Amino acid sequence: MSRSRPVLVATDVDGTLIGSDDLVPAANLAVVEDLVADGATFVLATGRPPRWLAQVVDQLPVAPLAVCANGAVIMDTGSGEFLETSLLDPDTLAAIDEVLRERLPGSGIAAERLGADAADADFVASPDYEHAWIHPAHLEVGHAEVLSEPVLKLLARVPGMPSADMLAALRGEVDHLADVTYSTTNGLIEFAARGVTKASGLARIAASTAAATATRSAEVPVTVAFGDMPNDLEMLRWADLGVAMGNAIPAVHAAADEVTLTNDEAGFAHVLRRWWN
Repeated sequence: MSRSRPVLVATDVDGTLIGSDDLVPAANLAVVEDLVADGATFVLATGRPPRWLAQVVDQLPVAPLAVCANGAVIMDTGSGEFLETSLLDPDTLAAIDEVLRERLPGSGIAAERLGADAADADFVASPDYEHAWIHPAHLEVGHAEVLSEPVLKLLARVPGMPSADMLAALRGEVDHLADVTYSTTNGLIEFAARGVTKASGLARIAASTAAATATRSAEVPVTVAFGDMPNDLEMLRWADLGVAMGNAIPAVHAAADEVTLTNDEAGFAHVLRRWWN
């Protein structure tokens, strides 16, 4: 019998699964419940660190696997266990910092360190780091201390400078050291270990699900992914069907297979109801 529905559905969180009020729209909750009941795999793929996932997972009808910190962590959100991690080592951090000092002088830096689980993690920041998010809690340390231990991701911040301009200013000089992206346009770029993206994390998860052996067809995708920002690009290209939100930036619209409604209009559910209706 031919397959009639996707096997794996992955979604970004902010600007995608949740609305601008930080709540998961009822239509999205309902379709997640339906696809999981049908046996499909549902995965969160987010730039958020593990410690910021509970407020989203607590709204869902299931505690899914999650690709966190732009691929640096694969996490079981039910148990809080980290299944896989990929870290930037101190030598690489120092080399990135050298480029930042030359290309983005005055940038503040911060880092997500690895704890034992989602409840045990440190966000450390240099004194000149200004938050881009409304999550101000952090441990302020010296600039060198931020770089002294392995981290899930390094963040660089220049308030008032568009994130795309920050990325362009690096002129590709860190490409051999790390993967660099951004999830907000508000003067913040993020570095992960080389080759670590949301797509790499999803590929690891998919390999242990029915998606690994499902037959591709032009009519029904095996994998579907949703996103809105540049840190979603690799994931959208990886999926059989990559869907950009209506509120996504133009570069994401251009890279996607299709564009749906906005996050506030439950564009996630709008697409998935083709198969779960």
